[in-house]
Amino acid sequence: MADVKRILITGALGQIGSELTLAFRKQYGNDNVIASDLRNDPPKSITESGPYEVINVLESASLRAVCDRYQVNAVVHLAAILSATGEGNPGLCWNVNMNGTLNLLELAREREFVRILVPSSIAVFGPETPRDNTPQETVLMPKTMYGVTKVAGELVADYYFHKYGLDVRGLRYPGIISAETLPGGGTTDYAVEIYYKAVAEGSYTCFVKPETKLPMMYMPDCLKATVDLFQAPLDRLVHHSDFNVGSLSFTAAELAASIQKLRPDFTVDYKPDYRQAIADTWPTSVDDSAAREQWGWQPEYDLDSMTADMLAKLQKRHDEGTLYS
Repeated sequence: MADVKRILITGALGQIGSELTLAFRKQYGNDNVIASDLRNDPPKSITESGPYEVINVLESASLRAVCDRYQVNAVVHLAAILSATGEGNPGLCWNVNMNGTLNLLELAREREFVRILVPSSIAVFGPETPRDNTPQETVLMPKTMYGVTKVAGELVADYYFHKYGLDVRGLRYPGIISAETLPGGGTTDYAVEIYYKAVAEGSYTCFVKPETKLPMMYMPDCLKATVDLFQAPLDRLVHHSDFNVGSLSFTAAELAASIQKLRPDFTVDYKPDYRQAIADTWPTSVDDSAAREQWGWQPEYDLDSMTADMLAKLQKRHDEGTLYS
């Protein structure tokens, strides 16, 4: 398998990207991981640990220029418009998620990159999909533009693998819960916001019903899954761009109860909004046996261990006055 030398990470200032960039720099060296995003105000954690470039993934010329300057030969493509935001502007969602991905795939093909990772999402599923233990191969009929772009992204990534021999990989992220970065417009944002509100205010108004159950994952497991798939031997992979990855599945009420074990005075009320309809089309759990068999996926956190870690980290930030910064 060809060596990864320098990696470009797009969307590096997002919820996943801001932590994944640092994880990849630990693996590959600070100067060998180029972070990129649209913003001109990256945090010091990104700029002081390695290179940062302002890139719009819709501008193929600037992508090529940066990749040539740093001699990039691998990409982790995180830049995307997420589900709830995408429903507010479906045209933008399609443009960024599809044309940005195509720009990177074409660049990778032309420059003969050794690897490109394009994450997908549980948003590829829809109401016709079996909701419990959703199979690896199943009906993909999403009802959001974000989901549509993720299905198309999986298909076009596999096309580039079979047509051009490009080593493209992807995993279907569930809802990601992080103590470091605020969520960015997804339907599973409640599972992050609830911890912040528990620490800052002692109460939370949840935008989904208490019985809403969705697949989730704690950020340390998300980073582990992404790095593990990126580094897996290609000859072990039967699938490529569409791995289910499971970790946690719990209802909103079970999440609240987990917090209340440590903070008995914490209160939650429920006022479902438009995001409830999106959540109702997604699985309650996924079958990730393909990921476990083909690249050894194994999560480390359960609900209560995640809750204890989240609350401890957020309380420390609250005491320092940096909870929302």
